[in-house]
Amino acid sequence: MTACPTGIAHTYMAAEKLTRAARSLGHQIKVETQGSIGAENVLSDNDVRDADGIIIAADKDVDRGRFAGKRVLAVGVAEGIHHPEQLIERVRSAPVYGGGDGGGAGTGDRAAAGAATASGSGGKERSVAYKALMNGVSYMIPFVVVGGLLIAISLALGGHPQADGGLVIPDGSFWKHVNDVGVIGFTLMVPILSGYIAYAIGDRPALVPGMIGGWIANTGALYDSKAGAGFIGAIVTGFLAGYLVQWIKKVGVPKFVQPIMPIIVIPIVATTALGLFFIYVIGKPVAWVFTHLTGWLGGMTGSSAILLGAILGLMIAFDMGGPVNKTAFLFGAGLIASGNQTVMGMCAAAIPVMPLGQGLAALVRRRLYSQQERETGMAALFMGLFGISEGAIPFAAARPAQVIPANMLGGAVAGAVAGMTGVTDAVPHGGPIVAVLGAVGGVPAFFLAVVIGAVVTALTTVTLVDLSERRKGRAAVAAGPASDVVGEMAVVGETAVMAGAVAAAGAVAVGGAVTAGGAVTAGGAVTAGGAVTAGRAGVASAAGAGVAAENAGGRAGAAESAATAVEAPESAAGVPGDVPAEVLSGYLTAETVTTELAADDKEAAIREMADLVAGTGRVTDVAELVRVALAREAQGTTGLGEEIAIPHAKTDAVSAPVVGFARSAEGIDWGSLDGTPARLVFLIAVPEAAAGDEHLRILALLSRKLMDADFRARLQEAVDTEALLGVLGEIR
Repeated sequence: MTACPTGIAHTYMAAEKLTRAARSLGHQIKVETQGSIGAENVLSDNDVRDADGIIIAADKDVDRGRFAGKRVLAVGVAEGIHHPEQLIERVRSAPVYGGGDGGGAGTGDRAAAGAATASGSGGKERSVAYKALMNGVSYMIPFVVVGGLLIAISLALGGHPQADGGLVIPDGSFWKHVNDVGVIGFTLMVPILSGYIAYAIGDRPALVPGMIGGWIANTGALYDSKAGAGFIGAIVTGFLAGYLVQWIKKVGVPKFVQPIMPIIVIPIVATTALGLFFIYVIGKPVAWVFTHLTGWLGGMTGSSAILLGAILGLMIAFDMGGPVNKTAFLFGAGLIASGNQTVMGMCAAAIPVMPLGQGLAALVRRRLYSQQERETGMAALFMGLFGISEGAIPFAAARPAQVIPANMLGGAVAGAVAGMTGVTDAVPHGGPIVAVLGAVGGVPAFFLAVVIGAVVTALTTVTLVDLSERRKGRAAVAAGPASDVVGEMAVVGETAVMAGAVAAAGAVAVGGAVTAGGAVTAGGAVTAGGAVTAGRAGVASAAGAGVAAENAGGRAGAAESAATAVEAPESAAGVPGDVPAEVLSGYLTAETVTTELAADDKEAAIREMADLVAGTGRVTDVAELVRVALAREAQGTTGLGEEIAIPHAKTDAVSAPVVGFARSAEGIDWGSLDGTPARLVFLIAVPEAAAGDEHLRILALLSRKLMDADFRARLQEAVDTEALLGVLGEIR
């Protein structure tokens, strides 16, 4: 399967390489691809049962439970591209996944299997910790969004302003019930984060201890604290639960006990041990922090308002609902009754800064974020207006090293500005909503503090994230084949996320029966909807029947398209029998093709190709197109190896998708994974609004067909533009 949350080019390159290698070695193979455009050619139970082994070339977590009892080899995606023959040979002696050595503890131990099968592979997988964290964040996001928006909507439509400026929803009203539902969603987000972190490490037996541990972490009353440990505590319990379950699985037990281990023994033992450990060991320090921070803040009330505001802002922004945040909030709220409303004013200004800043960052630097993160960012902006700081938690959990410092800096600035200008707040709540309702004194200064803090947070976040991704990109290029810098990507927390510039290529069932279904090509192999199935009788080109369903529009009508797809006949190199007027749905035409690039370096080549596609009238700003394409290169090379480069840009500098192609006789140093200079260069540019499936579809079509060495040779040998179009017309 291809587990690819964001990129796609390397996924299909690896699938095609493995298919061709299997054919040359006389094996039957089926490749499942599972990326942003959906799962294709899914491995059935029969496929897995009949397979001699499973190859997983993936850089994100995939569910390996269905491969229990099979030989599994897990590597990075680059291995699938560069060493497919070796992988097919090695999988025959790979360790058996979920075998008897685990004491029957479950159908799969993801982390252990990953470590065992990747050892000595030369390919690099994402770390187990990274995959687990991203898994937890991806499941948590819907709870944050749904809970936060329901709370905000209920306050906006059902809240009644009070004399002191507060907002109260009457008990028993319709909107009170809506608010209660939202509160439940918010309450569940912390155990969900913990549970699915644990699940990614220890599989299903770890889910219950992870979720219950997360609930305990978020319930301070269980360990004598006025505030729970929040999302940071959930991350801790998630990892503890996952690795605890892993350890228990390794304990040898009698055979008669093995069947009940994963459903009774492991969950009960792990849940009890983790729960008591948090209450008696971890919880006490949390309560101590809460108590002593409150006393420390009490001693600062007579000090500088700017310093106190900055400290309160730092605390509010640090853990967003955790003990440090709650200490600052309750300290400010407690002083309202004594007539000191300035401390709560500092807190109120800092509270919305995190969601507003993260939402703003996702809005202004869209290329750094996945589609899911951008949608979460819009929800965070809305939550920020109502003072719901938890809207920023998904961003902080996905990129803690970048987001938490940015949040703290913005919160400190907002709190300091509020303290300096004497902002007051008469109610224990924050955000623009309290100012609109009249609870805030010094409204202009309050909004100034919030805006400055949010802007500081946003700018700091995008700067730190951009620097982090640039470092990752340079490291991946330097690592060569052991890394896979994706040819297509918005950076995720790599949310992807996330988050970020790494593609995954898939699980491959080697051996067994040829899987039928889809279209039969002249070569005798069967393909369906972009899937690749190779048999001894021969194999069809992946750019023919293999991608026919995608060319027909992706998901809809895939079966009909695949049923009629037949691989186009190839003519002599450079002598096409029928020159197409347009290629790739008309995105690539004679206007966007040139037989020779004059440029001798990457930047000049991108500029030259941008000028080339501008001749179609679809480019509204050439300079911006070049800037976005170069920014994408800064994240990691789009040189795919095999003398191929596919620079691309998602930008509103183009009014419609456009694809350009050019050759370079001397080759251009593109930092490709295999060190080859780029001689075949495709430039893809799509508007932001069309940057989803269409962008990925073009990359999939190109990357698959370009794995055909004969196709590349004919591109090199084509004598003129007409001949080039004849060869390029096979991409469909």
